[in-house]
Amino acid sequence: MELMALRHGALGCVLVSVALSAQAPPAQVPAAQPGAPGQRPTFVVNVEMVTTDVIPRDARGQFVADLKKDDFEVLEDGVRQDVVSMLMIHGGRAFNQLTPPPPVPREGIILPQVRPTSDAAGRIFILFIDDLHLDFRNTGHIKDLLKKISQNLIHEGDLFGVQTTGPSSISIDLTYDRKRLDEVAKRIMGAGLRPKEIIEGPVNQEGPSEIRYRANVAFSTAYDLVGSLEKVRDRRKSLIYISEGYDFNPFQKTRAGEDLLSKGFGKSPSENNRNAGDPNSTEGTGNNPQPSDENADPWTKTGEWADADLAAQLSDLTRAATRANVAFYTIDPRGLASGMPDIDENLDMTEWMDYIRKSTDSLRVLAEQTGGLAVVSQNDFTRALSRIDSETSDYYVLGYYSSNPDPLRRTREITVNVKRPDVSVQSRRYYTLRRPPRAK
Repeated sequence: MELMALRHGALGCVLVSVALSAQAPPAQVPAAQPGAPGQRPTFVVNVEMVTTDVIPRDARGQFVADLKKDDFEVLEDGVRQDVVSMLMIHGGRAFNQLTPPPPVPREGIILPQVRPTSDAAGRIFILFIDDLHLDFRNTGHIKDLLKKISQNLIHEGDLFGVQTTGPSSISIDLTYDRKRLDEVAKRIMGAGLRPKEIIEGPVNQEGPSEIRYRANVAFSTAYDLVGSLEKVRDRRKSLIYISEGYDFNPFQKTRAGEDLLSKGFGKSPSENNRNAGDPNSTEGTGNNPQPSDENADPWTKTGEWADADLAAQLSDLTRAATRANVAFYTIDPRGLASGMPDIDENLDMTEWMDYIRKSTDSLRVLAEQTGGLAVVSQNDFTRALSRIDSETSDYYVLGYYSSNPDPLRRTREITVNVKRPDVSVQSRRYYTLRRPPRAK
């Protein structure tokens, strides 16, 4: 509870700062005076313009900076959309190429005026450091990574904030002061669970309870940050997600073997074999029938449930990010994870490799589903940061008012094509509408 209180208290400043620093308040629409003669009722609705970041590159991997509106084709669920706004950011400078018109008015509805696009390019970075899922023994690697981020990614004029999830207790409001990154590098410390702590920790029907709690803290913090960034328009919003990833049910066989014996759910295979040859033993006979394999191990289905729960939480977070047009750049400071666990960890090699694979796959999902980049299983962080720097410096922002024929379809696929030959496109793949509020 103390950890959660610290997180929420520190997070508030960051959220308010993000919203106020990057967006002016929308135009106010005067409400109709009740009972005024000759005046029709006024209704205000949200008509959202869908925006998506697009990074086109030629065959040499260079950003294509001379595209026009007609060079793009935007499809939503296969239905062609009319691009009404187009902003190009090139080398950190903004070029307003197409200003959106107001939405088409509907009878009986007064729509708010369209705000002009800001001419300030400005990059926005949120450094989300999930120290609850960073091994203390990798603290040195984490500090080195933060120094490289300061040197190769965040430059003068960039706006950035920092938020941690664990006992490092770092929360920095949006700032231009790059010296604050040195402060972060000095204070950061990994606080992730070691394999031994996971194996010996408390377990419930969902698996290791401490793992679930920590993951919920991480995901809810990231979700709140994304929700605030949703208010920011006309900029590529990047969340640098530093974590070692997630696995809700690691080392399942090792944990099940220990817990089954200690809680009386079964005996070891050697004991069962020994009893099977004892004529005086009632085990394995009709007097005391052996449970089926599924009943003998109450955690048989836990792995399936845990994987499904993790997929659901990742899906919720990526849907929120795509709705806010926030790209996740996930970075695993472990680099090329060793094929061998530490010598003091008595682990099965297959389970260790499964743990590494699942945790890195979770980071890949967060990045790939939001149009970002997963920096996992590699040691060349400088090269990866240079690519992130390029993707956040050169891009287009295309906007359209959806003409999707199915208004009830919440998740909508976005496809962006460039009509020129030999040009590849990187953009988000879909977005999800927010659920309508429940009627009271």
